[in-house]
Amino acid sequence: MSLLLETRNVSKNYGVFRALEDVNISVHENELVSVVGPNGAGKTTLVNLLTGLLSPTSGEVLFMGKNIAGVGPVALADQGMARAFQLIQIFPKLTVAETIAAAVVSRQKKRWRLFSRLSGDAQVNARVREVSEIFGLHHRLNTVAASLSQGEKKLLDVASAFALDPQVILFDEPTSGVSTADKHAIMKTLIAAAKLAGVKGIVLVEHDMDLVAAYSNRIIALTGGRVLADLPPERFFTDPHLIETVIGKRKGY
Repeated sequence: MSLLLETRNVSKNYGVFRALEDVNISVHENELVSVVGPNGAGKTTLVNLLTGLLSPTSGEVLFMGKNIAGVGPVALADQGMARAFQLIQIFPKLTVAETIAAAVVSRQKKRWRLFSRLSGDAQVNARVREVSEIFGLHHRLNTVAASLSQGEKKLLDVASAFALDPQVILFDEPTSGVSTADKHAIMKTLIAAAKLAGVKGIVLVEHDMDLVAAYSNRIIALTGGRVLADLPPERFFTDPHLIETVIGKRKGY
């Protein structure tokens, strides 16, 4: 399997506080890798390093073999990585079509134009329809984002990231705020959409252990800024000490 994303001996300091220390992780083609850990474990810092928002104090962050330390999410999206945030990033007064179109325009490096003029761009419209159909939002194209259900808002947020044509996508708590009954449906949609869109690898930052168990190829556990484990789910969830350290419970996660 091709190596898509990795960190090599990455450490990150904030003044005298060391948030990460000698972290080595990897994501290969056709993998969904989950990053888990208790609050304060260093997950947010790691995500911000992986998505180019931060530079490490020491070590390297590589995407497709290139150093991406601190390049920023816009430049990184151009290289083929996108991030869907825990907090929904959609513009509430835009329609579904306009929200997806904004990402399409960014990816195609078109000049920003008023949406009234964008509506006449056949290339943009074709891509908007394609992405909306992948996420089951094609019947909501003219709906203002603010009036969508919470689950639909999540899908729209991720659809905007997919419109950037990423090779790797990072999901940051993609089902937070969504009812338990809808969580698996959304995850299944996201994974199916990734395959349709040609996404090669997924990084999932998630607290819901049911989702982590169901969809991960590997689980990377952080605690105290260090990698505690990097294991397939069947080994991760049969280690009671690991479960207690990461989740705080011996069983019944």
